[in-house]
Amino acid sequence: MGDKWKHTALLVVDMQKDFIDGPVLGKAGKAIVPNVIEAVQIARQRGILVVWVVREHDPLGRDVELFRRHFYSAGKEGLAVKGQIGAELVDGLVIEEGDYKLVKTRFSAFFATHLDSYLKTNGVDSLVVIGVQTPNCIRQTVFDGVALDYKSITVIVDATAAATADVHAVL
Repeated sequence: MGDKWKHTALLVVDMQKDFIDGPVLGKAGKAIVPNVIEAVQIARQRGILVVWVVREHDPLGRDVELFRRHFYSAGKEGLAVKGQIGAELVDGLVIEEGDYKLVKTRFSAFFATHLDSYLKTNGVDSLVVIGVQTPNCIRQTVFDGVALDYKSITVIVDATAAATADVHAVL
């Protein structure tokens, strides 16, 4: 069974406390946690490489998009600050030995990271993408994966979420 899946990676995107437990997604984020946990378990059983794609930002917001920098101004604690509780994976999700953690600072897991090189060096040509948010990080990661010629890219719809069901359905 392992050979069938050895060229596939599961990208688990931004399943962090600030995004799931905080005000960003509300109930929609929490609702997918059991499905994300199940997808990770199945991936591990099948020998699929699990890649945890997370944001870990500078406390002053010097590495965030311009439109988000106001969240990191004096007296404010921005989202997914490195070393803070909000940057941790949501309860129930754990990086295990054999998994890979990738830190990003933009929507796409591929933008200004070494993800493409890492995946291709490990023989990966197919992706399964889960996590949050559908219209931003999920969509941009998928678009970049297409541009980088991944053979197959699958989004597990009930293991992804957006702030509203209507926005989620558009992808």
